[in-house]
Amino acid sequence: MVQVSVHEAKSQLSRLIDAALAGEPVTITRSGVPVVDMVRHAMGQGVVEIEPWKGFEVDPAVFDGTDDEVTVLFYGESS
Repeated sequence: MVQVSVHEAKSQLSRLIDAALAGEPVTITRSGVPVVDMVRHAMGQGVVEIEPWKGFEVDPAVFDGTDDEVTVLFYGESS
């Protein structure tokens, strides 16, 4: 594991990137305290397709007719 200060990281960024690409974790410290870890980016994960309605079935009868309570909410009391 490579551990360098922020100052060193600024001057050796290309070398540190190469180390991270090679699979070696790089830790950047500030005043001796670890603040950032550089690791190789996971390649090939891309966009994940999410299908929230997959397998969900709707009964069309649910939408038949009108609901008196909803009609009152939209149009007010009927005369």
